[in-house]
Amino acid sequence: MRGRDVTLDGVEITYPNGFRAVHRTDLTVRAGEFFSILGPSGCGKTTILRAVSGFVAPSQGRILIGGEDQAGLGPNARPTALIFQNLALFPLMSVRDNVAFGLEARGVGRRERHARADELLALVALADQADKTPGALSGGQRQRVAIARALAVEPAVLLLDEPLSALDLKLRSHMRTELRAIQQKTGVTFIYITHDQGEALTMSDRIAVMNRGRIEQVGTGDDIYSTPATAFAATFVGETNRFAGRIEAVDGAHAVLAGAEGRFRARNTQGLPVGTEAICFVRPEAMRTGATENGLAATLERRDLEGPFVSLHYRTAKGTALTVHRTNLGPAGGGAETETLGFSPDAALILPAGELAETGRELAAE
Repeated sequence: MRGRDVTLDGVEITYPNGFRAVHRTDLTVRAGEFFSILGPSGCGKTTILRAVSGFVAPSQGRILIGGEDQAGLGPNARPTALIFQNLALFPLMSVRDNVAFGLEARGVGRRERHARADELLALVALADQADKTPGALSGGQRQRVAIARALAVEPAVLLLDEPLSALDLKLRSHMRTELRAIQQKTGVTFIYITHDQGEALTMSDRIAVMNRGRIEQVGTGDDIYSTPATAFAATFVGETNRFAGRIEAVDGAHAVLAGAEGRFRARNTQGLPVGTEAICFVRPEAMRTGATENGLAATLERRDLEGPFVSLHYRTAKGTALTVHRTNLGPAGGGAETETLGFSPDAALILPAGELAETGRELAAE
């Protein structure tokens, strides 16, 4: 099996009621890539997946797979396979027959399709479960059966619509590793839809962050986490502390933002000019106690133990909530409740004011 690239060339999708689910989108997923589309419910990510698979036709633009325009081709004629959230396994068929079902529909003989099914069950570590029915398997095992069934028809592109959402946390974490390993073994292009940032960051070669029918940023997990392009991307992927204000000064690659909590110097990767309404974003792990740069006083309100690290929750005199992540080095001592927090200018980022993932509202300059 070999993956193919997928290109969305000026694709727009508008439903008959006039609702535009996907605004004009230009996007290329590389052959053999594990590519995730990450965003909240209703942002249009599943609509894109259905358009690639042929269940939805673009209102404008083209979808190309391996350089070939897919216009007019239905789902069965495209080199794709789609795994739904509910898996849609046949409960009265054996696991082997479930995997072989697509081959049977294509007229492949019984011996050949069963041999192929057994190969794929070995690939997903279920060779000893072939004669059972899906109801006798665990949730993670059923997930792997669905993947094997999809791979049986030798798709160039495998489309996965939040397939892990029904699993418990521990099993979901395990299946992330399994999915990534299967993708790397087969070389098939995976396009994975999720609202879970942990899934996207853990498994993906690249990620597209999507909001309200638009892709806001495409990049590696490191790119999106460390250098988000928009206020929405900054707040949807990972936790952030933030300070609103206006840019007061620009100094090379940095700028100074002035707001209600004071003045803060941070990276200005977008070259925002003086006077721009903006937000300074700082990840909780970048905050330091007793820091001299970008300092402000805050009172510790709560300590949350999260196993290997602790989250310290502070509040400033002006009411701004701040979070600091620290490695868990044992029970907390009786330190001072009010401390000076700060951060390095290179560990923070100034972006234009815009929609935030948590609230869906604009954070205006103060």
